[in-house]
Amino acid sequence: ELLERANLSDLRIGEAAVAVGKMMLGRPYIEKTLEIPGEERLVVNLHGLDCTTFLETAVTFARLIKLEHYSHEAYWRELAAFRYINNWPDGYPSRLHYFSDWIATNSEKKRACDITTMLGGIPYPNQIDFMSTHPQTYPALQDSMLIPEIAAREALLSEKDFHYIPKDSIASHETHIRDGDLLALTTGIEGLDIVHVGLAVRIGDRIHMLHASTNSMEVEITDVPLADYMKGKKSQTGIMVARLVEP
Repeated sequence: ELLERANLSDLRIGEAAVAVGKMMLGRPYIEKTLEIPGEERLVVNLHGLDCTTFLETAVTFARLIKLEHYSHEAYWRELAAFRYINNWPDGYPSRLHYFSDWIATNSEKKRACDITTMLGGIPYPNQIDFMSTHPQTYPALQDSMLIPEIAAREALLSEKDFHYIPKDSIASHETHIRDGDLLALTTGIEGLDIVHVGLAVRIGDRIHMLHASTNSMEVEITDVPLADYMKGKKSQTGIMVARLVEP
């Protein structure tokens, strides 16, 4: 109802995502909101958000704004299409656990587009196996029968060609990043691809990040530009950038 009254349908979808994200400023950060007991099912939690569910919430509502579909059912359908390989939960391995996989799969679905190469990105070595080699970190993987399925998806992902913009180069490339572009922060941690995600927000001539922060423990916009924010993060190596596709 709030979004329908706001009359945001004339915005670009990325701008709509930012508008939604700003409505959630101050919402508390809650980690691992999708890792709940029992069978895999579609989790909808707007009371507490981690970085991925914040981004998914913003981009899902942005699609509803552009489609002018304001119902619970439409929200569930659009959210699941972003979150799951085949658009709906079908067991734990059906979820897009790695965000590089999220970008690649949603690019194939024409819901987003990986624009990192277009922005001057360089090849990103993407040997993924963190989940299958650290199953103790994931409650669902205590069921060891799921690990081979996760490992098979990791192997497919590792065969894909990804690019990234090293963090020392972000400032020289940010001119072409738009409000609402999806920012995925790459890492040097072995076996992992992405450690944090958020939305690009332009303040003046610099790009900041709208995200669910583990520092402030709430949804916020970074006080400093993204390039400066990342300087002190040793495990973060750069960014992948995706752009939402107009529905």
